[in-house]
Amino acid sequence: MNIGDISLDGNIILAPMAGITDLGFRIICKEFGADLVFTEMISAKGLYYGDKKTNTLSQIREEKPVGIQIFGSDPNIMSYIIENDLNNRKEIDIIDINMGCPAPKIVKNQEGSALTKNPKLVRNILRKVVKVSKKPITIKIRMGWDHENINALEIAKIAEEEGVSALTIHGRTRDMFYSGEADWKFISKIKESVNIPIIGNGDIFEPEDAIKMLEETGCDGVAIARGAMGNPWIFERIKKLKLGKSQNTPASSEIIKTIIRHLDLVCEFKGENIGVREIRKHISWYLKGMPNSSLIRNKINKMNNRESIENILLEYLEKYLI
Repeated sequence: MNIGDISLDGNIILAPMAGITDLGFRIICKEFGADLVFTEMISAKGLYYGDKKTNTLSQIREEKPVGIQIFGSDPNIMSYIIENDLNNRKEIDIIDINMGCPAPKIVKNQEGSALTKNPKLVRNILRKVVKVSKKPITIKIRMGWDHENINALEIAKIAEEEGVSALTIHGRTRDMFYSGEADWKFISKIKESVNIPIIGNGDIFEPEDAIKMLEETGCDGVAIARGAMGNPWIFERIKKLKLGKSQNTPASSEIIKTIIRHLDLVCEFKGENIGVREIRKHISWYLKGMPNSSLIRNKINKMNNRESIENILLEYLEKYLI
């Protein structure tokens, strides 16, 4: 799959997720076969004003190819950041503009999914950022604001006209957040209506879901979000299924090994104090459905150092899982 002049080895992508797709998790997903990974959603204004936390979110290492996702509503700030900052960062392959985030704190500033209520502003943003960018520009959208205001097709055509290299469409409206079912037929409609690559997103939790979406929608690739949380193996399992090979869920020992690897990465990049706090949510996802996992999660949630967490995980493996 090609996005602009970036050639990917495949079409199975880790979608950007705020608070989730940080550097450590991106590396894990890349190791398990993701063909493209995205950073967390990053504020264009934060980059513009040199906010320290924002700059940390944009940290990239060896997890290439990688896209950076930015959000904002000011075309001048967004184009300035791309021209004067992101263009110069060789580690960034793709720049994605978030036009789909449903979070109230984002849409109240007319950013994220609120942008699509203003197609003129969308066109203005895309025209300015594509003009200055030396990297492929992509966008991520939803079907529309609500079921009375579904205009993703209009936004997709604007994106194509303004030179956007690919579009990711989540088959839900903003007011649905993550409830109900994603409308894959709508993804098909978008794919049939424009000639740029379309990446389908929504309700991919098992390898079979990804294959089904590709077959039913004709989309060029799939972007996996919640289905990858605590489940980075989904990428390699999808690839094996596509090849007709056996693909099983990971063994307990593999899960614990991966959690410890993830723990090491997050502590390396963020320091132990922050790392042990941020790994807790990931551990709850990794261990979901496993024997006595709630007991272990409760213990880990009270721990404040890396070594203790590793020891309790190894003890859990030996006592309950082997």
